[in-house]
Amino acid sequence: MEKLVITGGTPLKGEVTISGAKNAAVAILPATLLINGVCTINNLPNISDVKIYCEILENLGAKIEWNSDSEITIDTKNIKMAEAPFALTSKFRASYYLLGSLLGRNHSAIVGMPGGCKLGSRPIDQHIKAFEALGANIECTQGKIIAKAKKLIGTSIYMDISSVGATINCILASVLAEGTTIIDNAAKEPHIVDVANFLNTMGADIRGAGTDTIKITGVKELSGNATYSIIPDQIEAGTFMVAAVASKGDITLKNCITKHLESITAKICEVGGIVEDYGDSIRVYCNKRPNKAIIKTLPYPGFPTDMQSQMGVLLSIAEGTSIINESIFDSRFQYTEELNKMGAKISAQGKTAYFEGVKELQGTPVYATDLRAGAALIIAGIIAKGTTEVYNVDYINRGYENIEEKFRKLGAKIKLVEEN
Repeated sequence: MEKLVITGGTPLKGEVTISGAKNAAVAILPATLLINGVCTINNLPNISDVKIYCEILENLGAKIEWNSDSEITIDTKNIKMAEAPFALTSKFRASYYLLGSLLGRNHSAIVGMPGGCKLGSRPIDQHIKAFEALGANIECTQGKIIAKAKKLIGTSIYMDISSVGATINCILASVLAEGTTIIDNAAKEPHIVDVANFLNTMGADIRGAGTDTIKITGVKELSGNATYSIIPDQIEAGTFMVAAVASKGDITLKNCITKHLESITAKICEVGGIVEDYGDSIRVYCNKRPNKAIIKTLPYPGFPTDMQSQMGVLLSIAEGTSIINESIFDSRFQYTEELNKMGAKISAQGKTAYFEGVKELQGTPVYATDLRAGAALIIAGIIAKGTTEVYNVDYINRGYENIEEKFRKLGAKIKLVEEN
C-alpha cells in the first residue's frame, strides 16, 4: 500500500505548470472512436484514468502510439467491436462515454455500469433518455448497459437537469446521426466545449457548445488526420490556488485559461487571497489567515463541485464560521470526517456543512474518500502542524499528474512511501 507522508508548516512558493484537463481527456479519448482515421492528441494528462481509457480503446481495436508522456497518435480505422471490457470500465465513471461513441459508430454498444468515486446517487437516466430519443433501444441487465439501433436520427432533446455527462454522450451519439439534433438545457462546462472543438476539428458540425442550446448536424464521416491539444485543467489550477492561500504562500500557475477560473478566483479573493491575472498564467498569494465565506456549488459558470473539498480545507482554518452548500452530489462531505481527525471543527448535515475555523490543523493519518478529497487532504497535510499520512493514493492518481512532484517543487515536504 502506498501513502503520502507530509511534514507540514511550509508556505508554498514558486511556479507550477498545469496539466491537460482530466475531464476533457476522458471524453475526448472515447470520441476518437467516431473517427475513421488517425488523429494526434497532445496535452494529455499522464494519469491513471487516461491510461485505462487507452487500454480500453486498444481492446476495441485501436492502435495507439505514445509520442511522449503527454501526446498520443491514435488510429481507429479498424474498430469493429462494440463491447467494452467490464474489468476496465468498472474502474472509473467516465467509461459511460463509450456508450455514445460506440452507438454513434456501430449502432451498438455494450458497456458495464460505470464505477468511480462514491459521491452518492449518480443516475444515468438522462443519458438513456437521449439515446432513446435518437432511436436506440436500451437494456440494463446483469451490470451492463446494452444499446442498439437500426439507425440514429437527429431530434430535439431537453435535458431535465443540466448534466455534463449526458450532454457529452448526446453529442457523441449525434455526430454521425441522420439529420439535426438540438440539445436544450445543455451543460456549459469548458470540457464540453473542448469535446465539441475536438470533434469539429475532425469534421463534425457542432454549434453552440458552451451555451444551453447545442445544435449538431450529422455528417457521414469523421476523417481525422489532424492534431488537437486538450485544454488546461481548471480543477488542478484551482487546487493549487487554494494551496497558495491556505499555506500563506505565493504560487504562479502557468498554462491555464483564467476565464475558466473566474468563480474560483472570486472566492479566493473573498477569503483574502490576492490574484494577478496574466491571461495564460495566474499568480496567487496570501500572507494572513483567510476570511470566512459562504459557498454553494453550481453547474458552470458557478463554483465547481470538484473544488468543494479543497475549499473546505481553507475554510477549516478561516476566521469565523463558514458554510458550504453542495447542490450537485449527495455524499461529498465524507472528507470532513478526516479533517475533524486533524482538529477541524466541521459539522456536515445532508448537503450543508458548517466550518468553525480553527487556528491550525494537526498532522495525523487520514484516508482519501474520493479523488478531490485526496487533493484536499494533501493541502491539509501541507498546512498542518506535524506529520500527516494520506492513504488511498490511487484516488488522487486518477486525476492529478505528478501531484507529489509538483508540490515538492513548490517547497512542500512530501514523499511517497510504500507500506506493507
